[in-house]
Amino acid sequence: MSQPNPYSPHQVPSISPEQERTWGMIAHAGALAAMVFSAGFLGFVGSLAVYLMYKDRGPFVRAHAANSLNVQITMFIWIVVSIPLILLLGLGLLTLIAAPFVAGALHIVGAIKASNGEWWNPPLTPRFVR
Repeated sequence: MSQPNPYSPHQVPSISPEQERTWGMIAHAGALAAMVFSAGFLGFVGSLAVYLMYKDRGPFVRAHAANSLNVQITMFIWIVVSIPLILLLGLGLLTLIAAPFVAGALHIVGAIKASNGEWWNPPLTPRFVR
């Protein structure tokens, strides 16, 4: 009889609820920090890193990392849609400026909710990643 391989890619160790809360908070805070330091272009990197590393370690961290990614994807869509609206109507400037602020506010709320151990789905955000 063979022993299970502790380093098998199919056996990912789970993490404690406290660690899940911490990494859920980092998913949001990391995205916010990356947004600020890259002028909004690399916010998805923090969310994606946490999602890829911890998605199989617990449902709470997976949900918050996915929500963080969804906020970033939604912000990207807002920005892409805003550019032609600027050229056509001039109204796109408003959504272009608002998108990073809305995403930032959602990440702050998400980080607080994750830190408190609360499940949360951000408003105005479709669920592209689950």
